[in-house]
Amino acid sequence: MAEEKKDQSREKWLSWLALTTVVLAVAATLSTFRGGSYSTKSVLNEIKASNQWNYFQAKKIRGYLFDLQKETVENELKFRPPSSPEAEAEMKKGIEAYAKKITKWNADRDEIEARAKGYEKARDDALRHSQAFGMAVIFLQMAILLSSIAALMKRKPLWIVGLGLGVLGLVYFADGFLLFM
Repeated sequence: MAEEKKDQSREKWLSWLALTTVVLAVAATLSTFRGGSYSTKSVLNEIKASNQWNYFQAKKIRGYLFDLQKETVENELKFRPPSSPEAEAEMKKGIEAYAKKITKWNADRDEIEARAKGYEKARDDALRHSQAFGMAVIFLQMAILLSSIAALMKRKPLWIVGLGLGVLGLVYFADGFLLFM
């Protein structure tokens, strides 16, 4: 009877080992899913940023074309006198219209640039979350592995090393949500 009680108390750590392994496995699973989710957000925001930068370049080229057209009409007005006052008035109207378009296109470009930078920031933020969850998975998986080996071999020191790695994994898991590291 006394011998049986001694064996039970010696093996009590195995119950704790099982419980901690389950906790680590749940955290690893959640880390995998959250990391994948943030990874997807990162890719989507990269695509959106790239699209915005392409749109920005298209606007820039279009604005440059308006600028060239405006300069051409200005030079024509300056170096080739118009045939009539009506023609001169039309050319000046054209110059004003091009100037308005250039102003509008430049304002549009600023807005597009701000949107692209916003998507890049969201991408970088999602990457940081994803990387933290990725590190969590690595340490949690190593902790689960060591805990499993400790249970099979009934070696408490292996479990303690696994717990250390598990704590590190849980810190990265929390960092994946809060980004404090």
